[in-house]
Amino acid sequence: MSNKKSKYPVLQVDLRLISDLVVVIVSAAIGGIISSCLGQPVIVGYLLAGSIIGPGGLKFISEMVQVETVAQFGVVFLLFALGLEFSLSKLKVVGPVAVLGGLLQVVIFMFLCGITAVLCGAKLSEGIFVGCFLSMSSTAVVVKFLVERNNSDALHGQVTIGTLIFQDCAVGLLFALLPILGGNSGIFQGMVSMGKLLLTLSIYLAGAAVLIWSFVPRFLKLMTHLSSQTNELYQLAAVAFCLLSAWCSDKLGLSLELGSFVAGVMISTTDFAQHTLDQVEPIRNLFAALFLSSIGMLIHVQFLWTHVDILLASVILVIVVKTTVAATITKAFGYNLRTSVIVGVLLAQIGEFAFVLLSRASNLHLVEGKMYLLLLGTTALSLVTTPVVFKLIPALMHLGVLMHWFPSENGTNNEEKVSMIEAHDRVL
Repeated sequence: MSNKKSKYPVLQVDLRLISDLVVVIVSAAIGGIISSCLGQPVIVGYLLAGSIIGPGGLKFISEMVQVETVAQFGVVFLLFALGLEFSLSKLKVVGPVAVLGGLLQVVIFMFLCGITAVLCGAKLSEGIFVGCFLSMSSTAVVVKFLVERNNSDALHGQVTIGTLIFQDCAVGLLFALLPILGGNSGIFQGMVSMGKLLLTLSIYLAGAAVLIWSFVPRFLKLMTHLSSQTNELYQLAAVAFCLLSAWCSDKLGLSLELGSFVAGVMISTTDFAQHTLDQVEPIRNLFAALFLSSIGMLIHVQFLWTHVDILLASVILVIVVKTTVAATITKAFGYNLRTSVIVGVLLAQIGEFAFVLLSRASNLHLVEGKMYLLLLGTTALSLVTTPVVFKLIPALMHLGVLMHWFPSENGTNNEEKVSMIEAHDRVL
């Protein structure tokens, strides 16, 4: 800020904020490195680093509000990159099970958690949010595992990736739903608000569709031409486009996250999607680390240690229920039991975008106190245990063959080929 007492504007530096950002970035880097060396997702390292330096740990960070404000750019760029990676063609291959099955998973979890909340005396809106929260799986962790095992083109890989893509798309809509869930109005007022929201969303998406056809390709082509020597201008223009879309969405009463996601989707329809992603990815990674570390700062280590038994029970329950629901739905769409079980296990964790949803819900006072910390801890522990769960898949499949639950490997491959041909024919 400039010094108001001075006759002339004088730039001043907030050394406290700089110091806090240095601490967060360095600790996140160290946490990510350690986590990666231990075979864990770097997300876990960021969260643990934040919990250590935050108020619940060593209390290295004094200006939480400023750090969290800067870290919110991480949410914006995460959703922007997610939109850039959006692929309708991939979703079409396993469309029915991905879209209808994915939607059914969300509805089932919303219903189960809503009923549980009412029976336990909690708010219905809180239960519905927890259902949305639990229905999300980790795209980054699962896709990384499938690519490493060369299973991304297998039938279970296609079904899993398709479902994850649908979930990623649903995140944007869930952000639009959160203000309704966080409101204190009655059912009628809630329905009216939802109607207004859907109308606003429709207008916003219609405007985005017009921009896709008339402006975005030409704008990106111009930026590419002007950035022939250096990508600096293109990178800046892409970031500006993302932030402008997010700002417009927020001003319309939607959300920053939805606007940034739509901005990414608009660019994903052009030939510049991959180039834009390459330019934005470093920025996204930096701010995502800041965001996840800031989330970690809200974790109270003492609370987690005190309630470690509840957290472990919660994670086991989440894994069992999510595996069962996902496997049952996949089986209902005509896939064999082996494929269905693998898909269920792959989708059994809570995804990294759940942190984004949780942060937004906390700002809206939809979840608070111990429930917030419990969901935060359960999600973090879920991601920590995911690599271990994935390593158990071969043993589980072998046990299934021995118990005659699944066909042998050769029989399964033949079934998968037939199923993929049938899925392709359904698309055509």
